[in-house]
Amino acid sequence: MPEEMNNHNGMSTYETLKVAEMNRRGKVSGVGIAGLVTGVAGVVAAGAGWIYAHSQAKKAQEVAAAKNDGLRDLVGTLATTVAAERNERIEGDKTLSISINDTVSGQQSGQLTASQQLSNEVTLGLMTGRYEERPQKVALYRDATPCPCPAGGCGCNG
Repeated sequence: MPEEMNNHNGMSTYETLKVAEMNRRGKVSGVGIAGLVTGVAGVVAAGAGWIYAHSQAKKAQEVAAAKNDGLRDLVGTLATTVAAERNERIEGDKTLSISINDTVSGQQSGQLTASQQLSNEVTLGLMTGRYEERPQKVALYRDATPCPCPAGGCGCNG
């Protein structure tokens, strides 16, 4: 073995320089470790933030869906109520119309009955002779005393 190997713990000059370079590069500084820890903490925080944001978004979506269902139910209830009120109003109008028609019909019917009754009385009066051409009998005017001499001479006719 050559002598130079004995001087460097059995390594050649190249091997000695290579080991020194590797040791220099292999040394870890405090700044590098701090950077690595900060980077890992950032990745963990980002992951936790993503998970938290996702859970909050899911909750917000569930709340929005519940509100949407509530609004849909409210709109359905309002539509049913409006339809029921409309039907009640139409039925009320029909009832009012029927009531008015019945009232008017009843009045007409009463008038027709009175008119028919009067017509029946007149017809009966004409058939029985109660009514004549002249409903009142008229007497011709005469003197209270008859004229004793129709040919004249006494002065009554002339």
